[in-house]
Amino acid sequence: MAATARARLSRGILGRLRLVSQGLAGAGFGSVPAAVRWMTAMQAQDLPSALWAVGQRVPGSRVGDVRSAIDRGEIVRSWPMRGTLHLLAPEDLKWMLAITSDRLIRGLAGRHRELGITPADVDAAAGTALQLVAGGAAASRAELFQAFERAGQSAAGQRGIHLLGVLCQRGLLVQGPLAGNQQLVVAFDDWITGSRILDRAEGTAEWLLRYLRSHGPATERDFSWWSGIPLTEVRTALARVKDQLAELTFERTSYWMSPETAALLDEGVPAGRLVLALPGFDEFLLGYTDRSLVLPPEHADKIVPAGNGFFRKTIVAGGQIVGTWEASRSGKSALVVPEPFDEVNGLRPAAQRSFELQAAKYRRFIGT
Repeated sequence: MAATARARLSRGILGRLRLVSQGLAGAGFGSVPAAVRWMTAMQAQDLPSALWAVGQRVPGSRVGDVRSAIDRGEIVRSWPMRGTLHLLAPEDLKWMLAITSDRLIRGLAGRHRELGITPADVDAAAGTALQLVAGGAAASRAELFQAFERAGQSAAGQRGIHLLGVLCQRGLLVQGPLAGNQQLVVAFDDWITGSRILDRAEGTAEWLLRYLRSHGPATERDFSWWSGIPLTEVRTALARVKDQLAELTFERTSYWMSPETAALLDEGVPAGRLVLALPGFDEFLLGYTDRSLVLPPEHADKIVPAGNGFFRKTIVAGGQIVGTWEASRSGKSALVVPEPFDEVNGLRPAAQRSFELQAAKYRRFIGT
């Protein structure tokens, strides 16, 4: 048999390799917990977007499957890094917080001074919160904030959410089962009974390895931004795990990934014709500090209009973001409308048909 020619590197090829690494191309994952555990952490600030992000990686899944995994504590939603909610495996949260929480809390010191939050206030709020959820009880955010008020801790403005965030980052509370699109608050040790313990160096190395395997091709700077771990520590960790990874150079930048993903450059990179309707805030875009590899810079403002921090849903074709899409209710169904960047020619006929299949998949997922 003739040897397969090695794929010529391009932005499209690297984007398609990322689709494979993230379980968006190929067989995907067999369960919701398996998908989240492989991804290490998945952006989850916007809950409906996070549910669909998992659904896209677990063939045949429905929104109820992801919600049930949260309700059963098989996956958790908390603030492990960047002060942003993520989905992750419950056994990983404590050791990740041990690496990131001090830096996160120090970074909020100025805002806490503005809100009048002192270390003594945090300790008082902790006592109030743990009394409220003692014995395995769960409380809504409103009930928690009311308890703060009764104990003399104002929850007005953003003070309540900042107190909650610090208590979660300190590993005292965690978000538990869902109540509609809100989550109830529970005691960390009641909800997560099996936590792994890793020291800082060991944990950083594992975190980096898992990120590069699940998000690669990616750079050390991508991981440093994504995790909030200083670049000097990331470089030390990379030296520990680089023998388990493959490296390639593109435009004078080193990218790292799993050997299995790198092998596709010789075996054939899939997803050349794959069209996906991804949620806003998906890791395919937000998992990297440099997003220009998959999103042409001239279209960046179409994803985050006016830089408002809200990421729109994206259409991915051949490993590149080629447009956005919107979904709205129409009777008992959902109306799914593509908005390609090419406003003149739109999506090509084959891509349009593939997008319609994606729209049908989305409607099945949400149950309309």
